Amino acid sequence: MSKISITPNASGTGVFTISSPATNTNRTLTLPDEAGTVLTSASSIPTSALTGNIIQNAGPAFSAYRSGTQAYSSNTFTKIQLNTESFDTNSCYDSTTNYRFTPTVAGYYICTGQIQTSAGTYIETDIYKNGVSHGYTQVSGAWGIPVTQLIYFNGSTDYIELYAFITTSGNIAAGFATYFYAAMVRSAT
Repeated sequence: MSKISITPNASGTGVFTISSPATNTNRTLTLPDEAGTVLTSASSIPTSALTGNIIQNAGPAFSAYRSGTQAYSSNTFTKIQLNTESFDTNSCYDSTTNYRFTPTVAGYYICTGQIQTSAGTYIETDIYKNGVSHGYTQVSGAWGIPVTQLIYFNGSTDYIELYAFITTSGNIAAGFATYFYAAMVRSAT
């Protein structure tokens, strides 16, 4: 039987140590709770003791969609104006002016967007980072398709926007068929 020890350092993160005990009698897992009380396998462990930076990710996340249709011109890259937020955990998404996500925490984010339209023989959905296409998905036909990218943000000036290129003039669909979201998956360190 192995023994697992968690030793917190000055920043509050823990170091895990696994070692074999001299005998097979040590079967207690000991964790400090938020107040510093020692919890053992015989204790009643509150849910609050199981959360924190080890399990939870404190990085920004948002989800936005179109509340109404948006007209676009054919054969032109058009910024999609996702003007309704489902959520925005750190107020990093601008849903009124620039329609962009500028996270305030450096790290790696999973970013996904989709447009839906009833017109077009060629549709391209792009995620732009700092004004330049960072990844796209294209289809033939009158529908939309999602684009997903894992993107690094510096936590201050980097931003993303959703764009579309469609061969026939028309309208971007409203509601949850046209959406954009991102969530931090790993810090920069």
